[in-house]
Parts: sequence; structure tokens; C-alpha cells
Amino acid sequence: IAGTWDESRSLGFAIEIDEMGRLTFLMGDGEGKVSTANLPTPLLERQWVFVAASYSAKDRTVVLHQSPACDIGDLGSAETGKFDITAFHGKRAQRHFFIAAHKASGGDGLLLAGGHYNGKIDSPKLYACALSIEEMASLGCGAAVDRLNQGVSADWDFSIDQGSDIFKDVSGNGLNGRLVNMPARAMKGFNWTGRFHDWRTAPSEYGAIHFHDDDLYDAGWATDFTFTIPSGLESGVYAARLDAQHASPAYVIFFVRPPKGQATSDVVYLASTATYMAYANQSLIARDPLDEMSMGSLLIFGEDDLFLNENPEYGKSLYDLHSDGSGVCYSSRLRPVLNMSPNAKYWSFGGDGYLTGWLDALGINADVITDEDLHNEGESILAPYRVVLTGCHPEYVSLAMWDALKIHLGRGGRLMYLGGNGFYWRTAFHPTLPGLIEVRRAEDGSRAWSAEAGEYFMSTTGEYGGMWRRQDRTPNQLVGIGFCAQGFMCGSYYQWCPDSTDPRVDFVFDGVTKSSKFGDYGLSGNGAAGQELDRYDLSLGSPRHAVVIATSTGHTDNMVLAKEEFGAMHWMIGGTENNNVRSDMVFFETAGGGAVFSVGSISWPMSLPINDYDNDVSRVTRNVLERFRDPEPFPLPSSEFLGVVSPKCLVAK
Repeated sequence: IAGTWDESRSLGFAIEIDEMGRLTFLMGDGEGKVSTANLPTPLLERQWVFVAASYSAKDRTVVLHQSPACDIGDLGSAETGKFDITAFHGKRAQRHFFIAAHKASGGDGLLLAGGHYNGKIDSPKLYACALSIEEMASLGCGAAVDRLNQGVSADWDFSIDQGSDIFKDVSGNGLNGRLVNMPARAMKGFNWTGRFHDWRTAPSEYGAIHFHDDDLYDAGWATDFTFTIPSGLESGVYAARLDAQHASPAYVIFFVRPPKGQATSDVVYLASTATYMAYANQSLIARDPLDEMSMGSLLIFGEDDLFLNENPEYGKSLYDLHSDGSGVCYSSRLRPVLNMSPNAKYWSFGGDGYLTGWLDALGINADVITDEDLHNEGESILAPYRVVLTGCHPEYVSLAMWDALKIHLGRGGRLMYLGGNGFYWRTAFHPTLPGLIEVRRAEDGSRAWSAEAGEYFMSTTGEYGGMWRRQDRTPNQLVGIGFCAQGFMCGSYYQWCPDSTDPRVDFVFDGVTKSSKFGDYGLSGNGAAGQELDRYDLSLGSPRHAVVIATSTGHTDNMVLAKEEFGAMHWMIGGTENNNVRSDMVFFETAGGGAVFSVGSISWPMSLPINDYDNDVSRVTRNVLERFRDPEPFPLPSSEFLGVVSPKCLVAK
């Protein structure tokens, strides 16, 4: 739990939990003599307990104390014991005091930790005096011990500067600590009352940090090679290919922006790097296979999946659990991200490659920026561009990103949302630590884990976490549609809706034959409507003047409603029985002369390459892009057109 213990030299002291769950004190003299003492009753998992150890060098004794911090009588009673210690601390100076780990080695200028602790720690203190059994018991009951007021060496308050990687010593001795690899902050402490759920309102009740043995922010690898971007290199998505014997190539992806303030196109592709980070090194093996099988798809493990299962030290995704079962709320790009690769699964970076490949194949020049760029620079980075393209799954979005896109549309910009389940989870970028994002999966939504009650507010920014839908910023308000269904076994097709005859969307159909269906092909489940779908819904803020151009149909019962969509019809969740299981393609104008086009399906870009890019999905996408590049403003329709839009579509006879 804490101490100066140096495992490599068997030197120092530590208070630990042994393999049997017992509170243990450990001391070594660095000369081979080690003493241990432990209380006989194991600690209970996931229950707050006050623990303390007091060592008397004069008497060579240690006092250990534990008392459950709970008013329920079945969790055990306080326990205190006094033990003789034959080893002594010695006179060797100890430079480091560890919390939630011990020193493993320190050669070659590296300080390595081991013996990691999984769990929460609140309000650790260090005193420069030994306590009696009676005094230790008094502390456990919350009583003051007067002489300790003069002997405090360090008093660490984890509730101060929650977003920082520094934790404060309030003793006046200046012994501030540094967090390594970002354990979870803004965690409710032992004294949480439940009266307040925002840590900023009751900071004293959020004095805990949740430590994990698999936390990882910065891998800290040494630099093997560097690459200087050549002057004049086109903006785009690039990769450094790494070859090795007896292994498939690995790719280090990087994004090249245009020179600052020098846009080279009127189109910009917004790379969903926040989503890539959220899925970084997602372990399909570690997750319950049934969560995918229930949607009709047996898991297929690739080479990277097997590697990550054998090498968990590369860090986890926001879809994984820590080794103690708690959800992972931080992710980082400062580590190897194996599934950010051309060979990755379709719903993330791998799927976006079909869109950038389409741009290249059709000779369409587009600059590239990232989510992180948009978050940091806001609307100013979009100002030179007329059209913004998203990838197939821009799921993770910060408030700054959302506002920048809204301003872009308000000044006449255009947005092509070419995916599904976008703008879904509220995401925070750390204000001072680069490449770190945070997500708290609060209240509702299709989620791999749930944040504990009282831990919905993000430590990095103080923002309330969870779905944008729960915060009156539904995706429907921004892009006209919102997430409604998911299923990964097979895709389906679209049918044109009656409103597709509206002259406002004539530009969509240049070279397109209006047959009974289209998009019944693709590299993801043989259909353009698949994986995750978005639907037009007036009740969730979809614009009344939007044109529902097409909608998907023919889905199987492996395409099911999203959790938040169950409502009163929760017993009808599959695609064969519920009309709300569908993807809607919509278009609408914005007040500034701009416009939005949304396809509502992750699988849409995977249909672009079929027949050498000569298909209706490709033609529709290009037609919209060409009109959106046209500087002529999109006028808002007159009020007579602002009625309720019907998503009913043509049905083949």
C-alpha cells in the first residue's frame, strides 16, 4: 500500500496486503534480514477499511491496526496487534516513498516499480513518531491524538487539483507526490455521503485515488528512429512500416496537417483520433465473447488480438476492465496502439481507410486534421474549409469539438457525416497532459462497463460524463440522426423514401438510378447499412425541415435496438419486428447557408470500393461532396415545408 521498500535490496519498510488478503508490515535492513508481521483476519474486497502501522525503532516493535469504515455490523470489527521486529530499518537513506507500489529496481537511471496495489487509497499520512495500541485504536475510531499534531511528516490530500498528475502534501513540509500512469482520480472516498455527486461541490468526499496495476499513460519507450516531415509533403494519413522476421508488418500511423494557416483544399477530413484512442488495444479475448455473439457474430481473433492477450503491458482500451474489474476511464496515444492499423477492425481506423482510399481513387484532394487538433484550436481550424468529412465512427467527441462544428455550420460550412453511432460519448482531453482522454460511462447507453454511482464527473475537466444524449446535445441536433441499433453479423440495403423527390435534394441523384434498393453490397456484411445505425427522430431533436432521402430495411434480428432505445417497446428489439431498427440518410440546411448530409451507418464507407468505386453509394457520396464544395449558399426552406417528415419509404413490388 505504501512505504520505502526496495525489493532489489530488501531494504526499507512497507505496509502491504499479502497473498492471503492480510494486512502486513514488512521491514528489511538491506543486509539480508527481513521481518514481517500481519494481522490474522483478511481484509474484505471492495470495502473501505482504515489501516495503519506504527514502528518503534527503540523497542523493535510494530503495531498494526485495521477497522472497517462501515456502519453495517457484519463486516468485521476493529483489530489491533503488536509484534516484535528483529530486522531494523538501518541508516541507509531512502530517496523515495511509494504509494500503491514499491521500488523494484533503479539501475541505469530508471526507477522501476513493482508490487502494485489494486484499489482505492484515501488520505494517507506519515508521522515521525510511534503510536501505542491505544492511540492506534483511537485513530481508527476517528478520534484525535494530540501529540500527532506536532509529528506529521506528510499529509497527502488527493482531493486537491484532481485533474493534475501531482498530489499535494498539506502538512507544510512540501512533500508533494507525482502520479505515474494516471490512476483514476475524482473517486469517491471513504466518507462519501451521497448528498453530492459532483466532486467540485464536495471535494472533501472525493479524496480517493483508484490505483490499478495495469494503468498506463506514457510507455516511456526510448526513441529508435525519427522522421522529419519533408517540406511540401501533402496533408494526409501516413504510416511508418516496421518489418521483422517471422512476423507481419507493423504500422505506426501519423497524420500530416497542411502548413498552419495554409489550407490546400476546400475539403478537410476529420480523423477520429479520439475514437481511435478509445478503442486503443481493445482486447476482444479479455471481454465476454457473448457480448458480440448476442449480436450474431462469433469472434474471430487476429494476430494482434492474440499478441495483446499475451502482452497486456501495452495498456487497455476504454472498452476493457482493469484487473480488479473496474472500468478503464483513461486512454492515451503515448504507447504502441496495435489496432490503429490498416488491418484493424472495420468500425475504427480500418474502416476509415476505405473513405480516404475513395478520396485518393477519385482524385479528390482533401486536407487532414485530427480530433485533437479540432479540440485544441476550435472553429478557427475549420475556417478555411467549406466541407468537413467525418469517418465511419466519430463516436467520442469533446465539447470544444462539438461547438466548433456547430459554429462551422452556422457560418455557412458543410458537414458530411459518413458513418454511424457518432457524437455519442462526451469525451475530455486532459488540459496539460498531451494525448490523454477520459470518458465516464454514466447512467445509460450501450457500454462495456458502468461508472460507479457518484463517479460520473470527469477528473480532468470536471465535466459531467456519459452520453451526449443525456445532456441535451443529442447527435440528432447536430447531424439530424442519432444512434439507435447495432449488429455485427450482416449488413443490409437502403430504399429511397418518397421525400427523395424533393427538389432540394436533386443534386444527390446525378447518375443514380432510383431502383427499389441500393447499397446491397459492401466489404462489411455485404451491405452499406450495418454494424451500428442512426435514425431520424423528431423527439430527439432531428430538424423538422430535414429531408429523409433513404432508409435501410431488411435487417435481421441480429440487428438490435440500442439499450437507450428500449422504452415501452423493449420486447421488440430485433430488425424483423421493430421499425426503429434502421438507418436514415438525411439532408438539411443550416441557418448560415450551410448544410448537413448524414448516412447513419458505420458500414457506408466499406461499400465505396465495390466495383472499382463505380456504384450508387460512391456516386451519391461524390454528388453530395461536389454540391457541398459549391460556394452557392443553401437557402433554408420556407415555412410551408417545415412539417413533420415521414421516414416511410418505397417498397419493392
